[in-house]
Amino acid sequence: MRCVIISGSPDANINEIKSLCTENDFIVCADSGYSFAKQAGVTPDLIIGDFDSLKEELPKDTEIVKLNTHKDDTDTDHCVMECIRRGYRDFLLLGSIGGRTDHTFANIAILAFLSEYHYKGEARNNGEEIRIVNKGSYKFNGRKGLTFSVFPYGCESVNVTYKGAEYPLDSYTLTYNVSRGISNMFTEDEAEIQINSGRAIVFVYHNREVV
Repeated sequence: MRCVIISGSPDANINEIKSLCTENDFIVCADSGYSFAKQAGVTPDLIIGDFDSLKEELPKDTEIVKLNTHKDDTDTDHCVMECIRRGYRDFLLLGSIGGRTDHTFANIAILAFLSEYHYKGEARNNGEEIRIVNKGSYKFNGRKGLTFSVFPYGCESVNVTYKGAEYPLDSYTLTYNVSRGISNMFTEDEAEIQINSGRAIVFVYHNREVV
């Protein structure tokens, strides 16, 4: 099963949470993410947090893990680690992008951790999809017309090959200090991004009105 973690970004999209969560998912709320889940009509299986930002009463019929408020990592991080301990390998992070930039960056670091240890991880919010990928080939089916951007992550450069893209690249090296890699577009329903070396962060925008 997929583990869906709902975090407390002020930019969380309630309709998106409602549409992306399924009855087959294991739903975990990170602290005030419970408020967004409740608004979306999504019932969590587990709630984890120090509850310093949740303004409403916790449900009495749901498993709850309370954290110490004196910590320097995120509730979302604890959610991921707990669910890895329970055997989950496929993670979707909702409500984890937006608001404070440092929190967004911390959640991107979670994606990097998942990628490094060969778990599947993706963050979604307001039509924006973020994932971090290692060397290998990645299919992007059914995304014709969507904008995507690729940059090195945690390394100086990444060598990429694109198939089915407006700006196709063949063993091209993108470096961390230039903006090339931004605002490409999938031109085929069966597109592919191949990472030949390095590690990349990939952004896909499901809202096509992207500058």
